[in-house]
Amino acid sequence: MKIKEVESHFGSSVASYFIFLRWMYGVNLVLFGLIFGLVVIPEILMGLPYGSSPRKTVPRNEEKTAMDFSVLWDFEGYAKYSVLFYGFYNNQRTIGWLKFRLPLSYFLVGVGVFGYSLMVVIRTMASNANESTGDGDDGNYNFSFKMFTSWDYLIGNPETADNKFASITTSFKESIVDEEESNKDENIHLTRFLRVLANVMIICCLCGSGYLIYFVVKRSQTFSKMQNVGWYERNEVEIVMSLLGMFCPPLFETIANIEDYHPRVALKWQLGRIFALFLGNLYTFLLALMDDVNEKLAQEDAVKNVTYWTLYNYYNSTTNINGTDTTPPPLHPADVPRGPCWETNVGVEFVRLTVSDILVTYVTILVGDFLRACFVRFMNYCWCWDLEAGFPSYAEFDISGNVLGLVFNQGMIWMGSFYAPGLIGINVLRLLTSMYFQCWAVMSSNVPHERVFKASKSNNFYMGLLLLILFLSLLPVAYTIMSLPPSFDCGPFSGKKRMFDVIQETMETDFPPFVAKILSSIANPGLIIPAILLMM
Repeated sequence: MKIKEVESHFGSSVASYFIFLRWMYGVNLVLFGLIFGLVVIPEILMGLPYGSSPRKTVPRNEEKTAMDFSVLWDFEGYAKYSVLFYGFYNNQRTIGWLKFRLPLSYFLVGVGVFGYSLMVVIRTMASNANESTGDGDDGNYNFSFKMFTSWDYLIGNPETADNKFASITTSFKESIVDEEESNKDENIHLTRFLRVLANVMIICCLCGSGYLIYFVVKRSQTFSKMQNVGWYERNEVEIVMSLLGMFCPPLFETIANIEDYHPRVALKWQLGRIFALFLGNLYTFLLALMDDVNEKLAQEDAVKNVTYWTLYNYYNSTTNINGTDTTPPPLHPADVPRGPCWETNVGVEFVRLTVSDILVTYVTILVGDFLRACFVRFMNYCWCWDLEAGFPSYAEFDISGNVLGLVFNQGMIWMGSFYAPGLIGINVLRLLTSMYFQCWAVMSSNVPHERVFKASKSNNFYMGLLLLILFLSLLPVAYTIMSLPPSFDCGPFSGKKRMFDVIQETMETDFPPFVAKILSSIANPGLIIPAILLMM
């Protein structure tokens, strides 16, 4: 009902965003059920309790500040050593009286998240393509049909009647825009020049944005080695990425005004440009993050030797008490030297980025839309000019920015959930609150677009973007699974050379020899590569 109300006042293009948001919420609920049901809950119920091993214990030098709000807000301290992140999970092959294979489940669920998402996106695109998205009245006598056949005489509710009245009015505006665009004359040479100029300006913005993110990520690695850094230095990367995501789309939209496209075509160009912006920012962030991961892996070799040497000396030493040799008590987990656990650090970065994106989005709606609307509404009577018709006026709903924000937020969830299983739960709460918060903001603070236009298969265009970001999100995760060695002292794959070795271990231990031989043959690259090409 909320989406219908928005559609009747703002048109199908704005409603398509909320339909897409609702669909994303359903997909994330399933992913939430997979991760929490098969990874998080088994670890909580059957795994070792908190404080029983170094991976589940705050180090001694962090205990004093582990419960400070500023530390927890950065997902350090107790938050870092909780079920939210990869490092908490144990590498025991089976846990509990059920003999639950947690490492295997963690790996299969991580792969299953991408498999399920791919299946549901492609299936939705196919169903959208099969449905007729035409209105059936786009032929001759379009306006006559709308005039004489639009009203529903079975409506008996006053509120429904108001919505229907607004819907018919909006439908006329959409058809008028289409009619004007089809009959418009334009200077083709001037239009081409302006469009080339606009694209050059936007490419410069994209390059500057990528360089800025790479610069601040490298600087943050320097800050991480320093003591007593301030709040801004700790959160500089998240702040810069959120501000770029907030200010660049309106800048692109301003530049796009000189291109004079049909609103529907302009929306797709705007979506493509913001997609390029977010994609460049995300991959620049990942490349800089990979440099940090490589540094952590280099540190880990040294820390591994220190850890093993400390434990060896401690347990092989004896103390003389009253003339008798005794073995020292067990070393407390908080005192054991430990590696940097690069997987948890990656998960922390994704969670912090997601939370900062949520906060920036909500603050932008409150300040940029609601407070702006209140100022225009109440100060218009005593101002020097007409605030509603001139500056600042009421805000329009930014379809392209909101859609791309949703798509790239989902890309971060897909990438980050392997290193931070709790990230899916945060995203479910975000989508649930976004639906109602943004519906309220649209109806109370925004005005319809000056040129209302039909959605015209926008949902499938959104799905295409989502499919592309799904593929691009899979690449970094696949690279880390196949190429990077897991941390030696944290996470479900510790002690293995590669994360995927858990599959080989399961086949050798749990399957009959002939089944293991068949599965090993199927895993031959000579069969996998043709299968991948066939699917593509």
